[in-house]
Amino acid sequence: MIARRCFKPACLAALILVLAVPGARALEEGKPVPYFEIALADGRLFRSSEARGEVLVVNLWATWCTYCREEMPALETYYQRHKAEGLRMIAVSMDEAGDAAKSREIMRAYSYQAGVGRASNLKVFGRIWRLPMTFVIDRNGILRRDGSTGDPKVDLVLLEKEVTPLLKAGEPPRRP
Repeated sequence: MIARRCFKPACLAALILVLAVPGARALEEGKPVPYFEIALADGRLFRSSEARGEVLVVNLWATWCTYCREEMPALETYYQRHKAEGLRMIAVSMDEAGDAAKSREIMRAYSYQAGVGRASNLKVFGRIWRLPMTFVIDRNGILRRDGSTGDPKVDLVLLEKEVTPLLKAGEPPRRP
């Protein structure tokens, strides 16, 4: 009985905290993703509205993160196989400014876009509490994979299972 009484106020306090603190709650799968911006390593700015009509994979990583580094070759292989189908992929380094050179060096091995987390507006993704975190957004701007929940690791099998059907669901946009 005592544990039950103590538990209810704790749950209520946690719920209030999640609802009241901006960025504490993550996106919801199946719902539209609000506008966000990613500062790209080449100096350009990616705006989420640019990906309308494309399937977007946003991978948050860091140079010190072993799992992040392990999944990057799979992301590259998948990107090479599917980029012509309307796939856009951005790996956003969450490293501190002092690790920027190391991050750039690592990303030279990959052809998908590189982003700089500390210079980006990523609040839409909620609290970034672990790495890696991979988000998948469909051609209509709907979140299909929430990287803040479930197994954080991504591999080719998972990408084929979760992303390929989204690519098949619509025609890639025509670019001039």
